[in-house]
Amino acid sequence: MDPQVSAQGSEYKLLEPTTHSNGTVTGSDSSILLQTVSGVVHLVVSLGIIVATDKYLNKAFVAAAINFPSALFGMFCIFSLLLILDVTVPAVANGLIYFFEPALLFIQRWLPLFYVPSLVVLPLAVQDIPAASGLKICFILVGGWIASLAVAGYSAKAIRKLVKTEMIPAEPMAKPSPFSSLEVAAWSVISVASFATALKYPELLGTKARTCLPFLLGFTVLGYMVGSGLPSGLKKVFHPIICCALAADLAAFAFGYFSKSGLYPILECYLTKASTNPGAGDILMGFLGSVILSFAFSMFKQRKLVKRHAAEIFTSITLATLFSLYSTAFMGRLVGLEPTLTISILPRCITLALALSIVSLFEGANSSITAAAVVLTGLIGANFVQAVLDKLKFGDPIARGIATASSSHGFGTAALSAKEPEALPFCAIAYGLTGIFGSLVCSVPVVRQSLFTIAG
Repeated sequence: MDPQVSAQGSEYKLLEPTTHSNGTVTGSDSSILLQTVSGVVHLVVSLGIIVATDKYLNKAFVAAAINFPSALFGMFCIFSLLLILDVTVPAVANGLIYFFEPALLFIQRWLPLFYVPSLVVLPLAVQDIPAASGLKICFILVGGWIASLAVAGYSAKAIRKLVKTEMIPAEPMAKPSPFSSLEVAAWSVISVASFATALKYPELLGTKARTCLPFLLGFTVLGYMVGSGLPSGLKKVFHPIICCALAADLAAFAFGYFSKSGLYPILECYLTKASTNPGAGDILMGFLGSVILSFAFSMFKQRKLVKRHAAEIFTSITLATLFSLYSTAFMGRLVGLEPTLTISILPRCITLALALSIVSLFEGANSSITAAAVVLTGLIGANFVQAVLDKLKFGDPIARGIATASSSHGFGTAALSAKEPEALPFCAIAYGLTGIFGSLVCSVPVVRQSLFTIAG
């Protein structure tokens, strides 16, 4: 007999239904069904409010012509509101945390998936970069990532020692449930069936992008599920994000081959950036703002640690951001990279939305190169961050979270927090502040001129 799902608080458990010998359902079954329906409604409403808030903020910022990510503003507003409520009416703050818990667990469970579209379409971004320049950029990104991670982590530890702050354990964070074989089977059927349908009817849903959306989304989700089920040792060097992106790219390649349209046109269908004709990547990236808003709740849960370690958090993020910008300019000149390309990859450790805003301040910078550099840096961080953190002996969640987000922004945050949710609040702080501080620094003409001079 099939198990039914019961929601208890924010956790979902598998329970066997109880029936009489004649097949009738007992009262306990009705209770289980009611709990299940209630849990699903709770999830939909709480997640819907977060998504709607993100969309409203985004529209308001666009209407006001504010060139700053609305979700980051929203994250700090929610965090501030929770802090105020915690001081004035603690019961309301705790009630909000309980109400949004199902949505937070849902987002945490799927977090890496929302960052993967930029990685899937990476071949489009790098196709015009000369091979020699590409190798130099890769050298800078890999070496710079390791250096930035080390600077952030060691700075946090050194400042903690300097101000003599004793480390206390982080608040335990709930971990999302693993993917079941039933989920894998269901997404496999959806992926294969929609792939075959799209091949036979290329414009069944009106446009190629919408017709390809179901199977590209399906294989992306399936790749993440399969990657999440790999042995833990393998996942340290082959993160589910990589498996996820490979599955989507292989699906795009196969469809391009069998339909004789080629890989690149299918990748263009994956991320169209057109609201009237969305692709699979547009659907996934549509949740990014909601993801950032959800970080506020994780930060609030660790508010005692954030307050206790404020000196090391803010100082190490400031030092890591400055180091990232100036070391990139210096390394570009050292390896003989063209100055315009060096300037284009300066914000390699900053989240994409703010990185594009930063390079727009520099004359001659190529925003496509910036996007590729940011994605590649995130890819390196997502794949190797846990192993390198262990090697450098960064054992506490503060140093690990700050080092990760300061060196590899959202990708690194998604990768680490999926395995170490207690590090998420510190990733979230570093993720936001690195971008904000980097934007403020680069808006100063003297700083921009100094970076130009160093880059050559």
